[in-house]
Amino acid sequence: DPDMPFVPSTPEDQFILVEEGDPTVIPCRTSDPNAQVTLINSLDKDVFAFYDSKQGFIGNFPAGSYTCKTTVQGVEFKSEEFLVYILRATSQLPVEIEALKTVYKTGETIVVTCVVFDNEVVNLQWNYPGKVKEKGLIKLDDIKVPSQKLIYTLTIPEATVKDTGDYECTARHATKEVKENKKVVITVHDKGFIHLEPQFSPLEAVNLHEVKHFVVDVQ
Repeated sequence: DPDMPFVPSTPEDQFILVEEGDPTVIPCRTSDPNAQVTLINSLDKDVFAFYDSKQGFIGNFPAGSYTCKTTVQGVEFKSEEFLVYILRATSQLPVEIEALKTVYKTGETIVVTCVVFDNEVVNLQWNYPGKVKEKGLIKLDDIKVPSQKLIYTLTIPEATVKDTGDYECTARHATKEVKENKKVVITVHDKGFIHLEPQFSPLEAVNLHEVKHFVVDVQ
């Protein structure tokens, strides 16, 4: 079609997510399989890559915006703009779980953090005693500087004894068959749990230079 040299693309085709180091396709396809097509970047400079009229340009492209252009009967046509996003994703899944403390009293707020390092393409799930009642509040912080970290924070407000148990986070790589899980055990007590029993009177007398021992039984 000389009036439509580039096959129209969907909005989903124009946003290209690719893992760091992987090849990808910029899908500007032509209605004329013999058309000469050029790929240009946001600086209007030519980008050299292999072209397949059924797929588009294939190669390793830096993050940024790209446009394809071709000439039909002396008239230049440009395709829609394609945006390439590079996602950091290592083959390993370094995960750490952190809890400021593992023993709580009723009414306190439980906070558990799961940190995924060097990966942006991760699905993370929590398992904990109050999950059925959806008691937990989950927050995600995406830290990129000085290094890539995904920080998932699980907060349980107004903890009760029923919130005692295993708190587990499972991270799954979105594109590879890799998963990692970490667990911490949290205990919630109904009330303060230290019992002191002094083995002496409220008032004690001692002679000069006498050594006297004061004993407290702690449970």
